[in-house]
Amino acid sequence: MSFDSLGLSAELLRAVGEQGYNEPTPIQQKAIPVILAGKDIMAGAQTGTGKTAGFTLPLLQRLNANPTQSGHRLPRALVLTPTRELAAQVGASVETYGRFLPLRSAVIFGGVKMNPQIEKLRRGIDVLVATPGRLLDHVNQRNVDLSQVEILVLDEADRMLDMGFIHDIRKVLALLPKNGVRQNLLFSATFSEDIKQLAARLLNRPELIEVARRNTTAERIEQFVHPVDKSRKRELLSHLIGSENWRQVLVFTRTKHGANRLAQQLGKDGLSAAAIHGNKSQGARTRALADFKRGAVRVLVATDIAARGLDIDQLPHVVNFELPNVPEDYVHRIGRTGRAGNEGEAISLVCVDEIKLLRDIERLLQRELPKRIMEGYEVDPSIRAEPIRNGQNNKARTQPGRQAKSRGRSQASANRMPKSNSRSTELERKRTSPKNAYKSTARKSSGSQSQSRKRHSHSGRDQETASLFSS
Repeated sequence: MSFDSLGLSAELLRAVGEQGYNEPTPIQQKAIPVILAGKDIMAGAQTGTGKTAGFTLPLLQRLNANPTQSGHRLPRALVLTPTRELAAQVGASVETYGRFLPLRSAVIFGGVKMNPQIEKLRRGIDVLVATPGRLLDHVNQRNVDLSQVEILVLDEADRMLDMGFIHDIRKVLALLPKNGVRQNLLFSATFSEDIKQLAARLLNRPELIEVARRNTTAERIEQFVHPVDKSRKRELLSHLIGSENWRQVLVFTRTKHGANRLAQQLGKDGLSAAAIHGNKSQGARTRALADFKRGAVRVLVATDIAARGLDIDQLPHVVNFELPNVPEDYVHRIGRTGRAGNEGEAISLVCVDEIKLLRDIERLLQRELPKRIMEGYEVDPSIRAEPIRNGQNNKARTQPGRQAKSRGRSQASANRMPKSNSRSTELERKRTSPKNAYKSTARKSSGSQSQSRKRHSHSGRDQETASLFSS
């Protein structure tokens, strides 16, 4: 099937052709005709399959077919996205595909000055791409009027709910024309129960379009796991990049601090690297991404803020330096490679702490990821797993300062306690009485059995680790 058969106008076909696209993706084949017919849709597809063009092309055609009659242009199409990067990507697609149409667009998101955005809004636009928070800021300052919106798009709706935007979305919906008047398009990589509830309130007799099983990953992405000790992950990553001569690799960490630290360490290893996360200014994030795309930066280290919305042509390698706490985020992370029919490689560096996270991911994917033991980086079986909390390992017991403070507080409490009183004397007499001697012995026996069970549990975990990380 070609784009010509979808009913798109000559101007849009010309713009698509100039981008080198000849055949629409499955989601585009199914979504574009339905949107052109004016119907609401609830569309889902695995990441990297062309959802953005799937709604951008028919949206532009519908607006162009019915030009506005008023003098000042108010937004007639509103696209809501969860992140700044995704908003910028969608805005770029609107400009690219609409370059031969007399339509105006604007992109607004936080982290940058509002004045340039205000100027664009005042000049009048047809398509507005926005993140919910900054959009409401402009609404509160009366910079934008949403009363003429004909088409509403919620892009990556599941991510918006994950990020807590549901209240902002409800506020935006209250500013739009009634549901029966506008067309609603909901695009999401996954269909959770929360998404279905949102769709039930938002959509008007929608058509369900789903071109892949929920939470699946692109078939062209080769996925495997490198078992490695946590302390040697950075060393192994540098070895892989250097020995395999990777020129462009996107690396994911769980935390912002971890992203900064890893980028600095890779720089000391002689690898040009930059970090991108929520604490970075929008200017710094934009520069880092631009440098990465043009090859000035070899490694881009990111948190899950970059798991969606980064559209990098032919990105060959994605590395999970740390596995995500949420299994679904794994799907979105590795979806940055293998896009638009290209092949990609997704590698996960997994230490003993992350066995449960790996099991959860494999359960989601309904298959086991192959393991590759790198010579010289074999796992030390004597290392015990440490709990992962809030994206980081709990290191309290390895920090002497905290232990000293704890001991100091305990000693101070002990010094404040009276050395003897009648109640403590009575309790001591009860504990040493013959009547309670058997109970004390039973407790000791029970404690021994508990310790035995713990030792057996450790042995079981050791066997599981050996099985998981064996070649």
